[in-house]
Amino acid sequence: MLLVKPSPGKGRGVFAGRDFLAGETFEFSPVIVIPENELVGIRRTVLSNYFFKWGKDGAVALGVGSLFNHSYEPNATFTILIDRQEIEFKAIKEIAAGEEITINYNGDPHDRSRLWFKVDET
Repeated sequence: MLLVKPSPGKGRGVFAGRDFLAGETFEFSPVIVIPENELVGIRRTVLSNYFFKWGKDGAVALGVGSLFNHSYEPNATFTILIDRQEIEFKAIKEIAAGEEITINYNGDPHDRSRLWFKVDET
């Protein structure tokens, strides 16, 4: 259902292996929770670009969960499921097979707050 392959200008990305309907859940990624007191160490590594806020802690999503690229015009969203230690990824509009699946790293698909990197939406 999901493919990881090069995304022009972004490194790797996650692409739809089939069509997804708006509202369809296409991934549940289990996570490894990083306790708050260990986040300082993580922020000095390459993992700093791959973890999610998890309450006061952080979490790295397994599977493809940490490989979705950011967009201010995403076609998917994510929900943090703390009790299940999973992240649910869901289409917010139709996604065609072969299309890159993107999320807004701010959590809310409409949040255009600045991120820690320059966003190129070309």
